[in-house]
Amino acid sequence: MTVAGCDSRSVSELQSYSWGETSNPPIVLLHGLTDAGTTWPDAVRRWQGGYHLIAVDLRGHGRSPRFEPDQLTRCYQWWLSDTLDLLSTLDSPPVVVGHSLGGLFALRAAAARPELVRGLVLEDPARPPGAPTPDPEFVALNEAFLDSFGDGGQTQRDRMRAESRWAADEIDQWAASKPLVDRAMIHDGLTLGDGTWEPVFNGLTVPTLLVAPTDSPMAPDPALITNPLVQQVRLDGVGHTVRRDDAQAYHAVVDPFLAAVTAGSPAR
Repeated sequence: MTVAGCDSRSVSELQSYSWGETSNPPIVLLHGLTDAGTTWPDAVRRWQGGYHLIAVDLRGHGRSPRFEPDQLTRCYQWWLSDTLDLLSTLDSPPVVVGHSLGGLFALRAAAARPELVRGLVLEDPARPPGAPTPDPEFVALNEAFLDSFGDGGQTQRDRMRAESRWAADEIDQWAASKPLVDRAMIHDGLTLGDGTWEPVFNGLTVPTLLVAPTDSPMAPDPALITNPLVQQVRLDGVGHTVRRDDAQAYHAVVDPFLAAVTAGSPAR
């Protein structure tokens, strides 16, 4: 990753990256499906001055381990176990910022072990379909998407520069992550556990900010969320990657939340 001040190392079995002073309040960054721990350049620029940022390549992504054949039917269990292992290595509970797949396992980790989490920022977290096997249409969609980077990603980079509002380095890091994806995971491993959704949000015991598109098909039904610790923000004119589609709107709601949740965070 090209952001200044990055420290790349291994935490548990996962490849991790960190920025900022270790004495600052910790934030863990969990990326979405087919991305990597390197795909947060804009957030890193904004946050590394005041926080200690830790990003990881989730298993099957980036430079983290591939799934063994006998693990592919239990990817979701490995992702949760990896997340909990990572959080347990930290000296103090972090705010966990997760997008899509990363948001789902940030949510599940906070539900399972709330003492390991100071707060959550969930960017359009992936809703588990609850199916026991991968959805063939979703698998085919992701395989075709990854195949489109066969020219080194130049076509996709050019398309995103022409069609999106994403920052240039967001596009570059997004494209660079695609050849590093475990294709066996995409073909055989895309099950995400049971389909329980709104009840998980209602059971949270840590401050949580959900940021999603107004028309998100994955976000929980706002009318069914009764937990006062869960703040919901729905934004118009953005897609699944809210922070890239409208960085100003994303940070206008996320940055004050981070400041409030980490206020008084004990020094380490």
